[in-house]
Amino acid sequence: MRALNVCVAVALFFFAGSALAQQARLSLGTPATPEQIRGWDIDVRPDGAGLPPGKGSVEQGEKIYAEQCAACHGEKGQNPAKGFDRLVGGKGTLATPKPVQTVGSYWPYATTIFDYVNRAMPFTAPNSLTADEVYSVVAYLLYVNDIVPRQAVMDAQELKKVKMPNADGFIPDGRPDTDDLKCKANCK
Repeated sequence: MRALNVCVAVALFFFAGSALAQQARLSLGTPATPEQIRGWDIDVRPDGAGLPPGKGSVEQGEKIYAEQCAACHGEKGQNPAKGFDRLVGGKGTLATPKPVQTVGSYWPYATTIFDYVNRAMPFTAPNSLTADEVYSVVAYLLYVNDIVPRQAVMDAQELKKVKMPNADGFIPDGRPDTDDLKCKANCK
């Protein structure tokens, strides 16, 4: 009988606590303002939607890379520090037993390089680079991977035009619960 009373007491405790927590959640906080939402709305999609104004050159990017990126990814992105990704090289290795996935060999969209660098880099201070600095670093990474020429200047329009070497190396997700962006009717 005592065990039953303890079980009932514990159940009531959790039920009451849950109800109070639910009630408290509904009255916390304030609605986010459009300005606050814009501050968090920094994603960039493969089609370039979300790219901010700004521009950067390969030359500027080389300097920023040396200051902000080389310590982790190596002087030219080929010899990273232990635990960090290689950014350059890997051409022709994806179909081999030891593929090397880099910006130049694997990445499908130049626009999403901007997205990743903008949000996650540098490792010690993510999201601290200006849009111009991110465009510059991306221009440099595309250059060292032989995708754009040394005189390239990247901005939203130019970045959307870049055709990555492995852009066609990905296949659409055919699961029924996902949107297949390439196929809209009678798809396999």
